Amino acid sequence: MDSYSIFEIIKFIFLGLLQGFTEPIPVSSSGHLVIFQHFFGLNIPGLSFELFVNFASLLAVIFIYRADLLKLIKNGLAYLTVSEKTTAMKKDFYFILYLVVGTIPAALLALFFEDQIASIFKGVRVIGFTLIITGIALWLIRNLNGRKAEGELTFKDALIVGLSQAVALIPGISRSGATIVSSLAIGMNRETAFKFSFFLYIPISLGGMVFSVTDLVNDPNLGKLILPYALAFVASLVASYFSLRWFMDIMKKGKLGYFSIYCFIVGTLVIIFG
Repeated sequence: MDSYSIFEIIKFIFLGLLQGFTEPIPVSSSGHLVIFQHFFGLNIPGLSFELFVNFASLLAVIFIYRADLLKLIKNGLAYLTVSEKTTAMKKDFYFILYLVVGTIPAALLALFFEDQIASIFKGVRVIGFTLIITGIALWLIRNLNGRKAEGELTFKDALIVGLSQAVALIPGISRSGATIVSSLAIGMNRETAFKFSFFLYIPISLGGMVFSVTDLVNDPNLGKLILPYALAFVASLVASYFSLRWFMDIMKKGKLGYFSIYCFIVGTLVIIFG
């Protein structure tokens, strides 16, 4: 503990809170980390930090949806193994298939073109423009609430939402924003759009972590920064949990316009002062 300054401890806790709070809501957590790094000189040391805080956000999502996930797995397996299949089994089995289809576009794009995308769309002003794009998309669908529930989804729906998740590889484009916007645009009700969006987050986040394990193991800063990383992890976990709960309530009330206005304001300020 003596080897860390108070400023370093506060910095890592703050960045963990920032990542955790902005990860679930449609304002781009990665974009906000870039913004704060640029304007306040809060350097993020290596990829390990992002892995720790992203893993914390993932755990928060899994914890909140733990009952739904267990039911999904149980019914999905039962659909494959029992002779008398129920409607619930079929619905959950196909929901799993839709998640697989929805994950493929972003997974392939990240696997083969993530570095190229990062090199093309770099710079803090790019974040400003993409935040404004996110804001426009959120504003256009702010009042939508379709009728399509979980049992009425199609492979086409899953592919469209999956493609929108792939677009979110561009810095400043919110992953949750992109998937919720596309889900509502194709007629899902708010509850289904929200759930499908965050269930899609689970496999894409797990996959990213698996492919980054070697970076974590080989990180020269890991040993000396393990305490700050741990504090950021806890901060991100707590912030993600409460942020997601809050976003659920906002989504139910159809108040996505608040996030749209926020993206307009922050994006414009970043472009002007970046």
